[in-house]
Amino acid sequence: MTDIKQQILEELQRIEQEEQVRILYACESGSRAWGFPSKDSDYDVRFIYIRPVSWYLSIFEKRDVIERPISDMLDINGWDLKKALQLFRKSNPPLLEWLQSPIVYTENHTVAEQIRRLSAYTFSPKSCVYHYLHMAKGNYRDYLQGDQVKIKKYFYVLRPILACEWIEKHGTMPPMEFDRLVDDLVVEGTQLRRVIGELLARKKAGDEMDYEPRINPINDYLEERIAYFEQTASGMETAEGDRDQQLDELFRSVIRQVWDKE
Repeated sequence: MTDIKQQILEELQRIEQEEQVRILYACESGSRAWGFPSKDSDYDVRFIYIRPVSWYLSIFEKRDVIERPISDMLDINGWDLKKALQLFRKSNPPLLEWLQSPIVYTENHTVAEQIRRLSAYTFSPKSCVYHYLHMAKGNYRDYLQGDQVKIKKYFYVLRPILACEWIEKHGTMPPMEFDRLVDDLVVEGTQLRRVIGELLARKKAGDEMDYEPRINPINDYLEERIAYFEQTASGMETAEGDRDQQLDELFRSVIRQVWDKE
């Protein structure tokens, strides 16, 4: 991991120089952060950055993302802080996941921690459950129908459904790590826990996982849970309160903190 981490840090430094930005936070967001990468999995690096004050003082709308083509197993892109805070205000699940990634490449200044402290007030169980439910339904429809299914896609339906389960049970943002979700939410000793464990062991071992016979205990669980959350999501809670003033001040304070030192 050391060599690839150094490569990632060098690429982030290159982005700072080429784009004239400062990267505030960068983390892993994909299957490596979930705890079940394949041998050929990309590194899915996501970051939050800020531009100089003059960039924001413009009458024109400007592009607020930075994306780099996938190369050498690196998939790197990031969001401007203003965009990130606008999405945070709406309890955006991908951003909330980034902020609690178990693999952090860089965390400069205090902005990520300040956002984390506000997350309890902006977190919306309802919108996050809808996000994960939509993801689960799409992957289930596309990959897990029929007698032969794309076996590794079970993880891309199980994880969002378990995320829904976590939100309902705990009322907080679910952890990224798949193991933690399973340990907390799938009863030990059950057939479901056993077949999920076997599938996870194969994934971590790097087994080839293409089309295979469907795993009925997992399909039965997923169908029941998808139907359940389709019925219950609309009645879940929304965010607690209005934090717009705090987010505005956070944005201004980060600009001062970063660029006053230049």
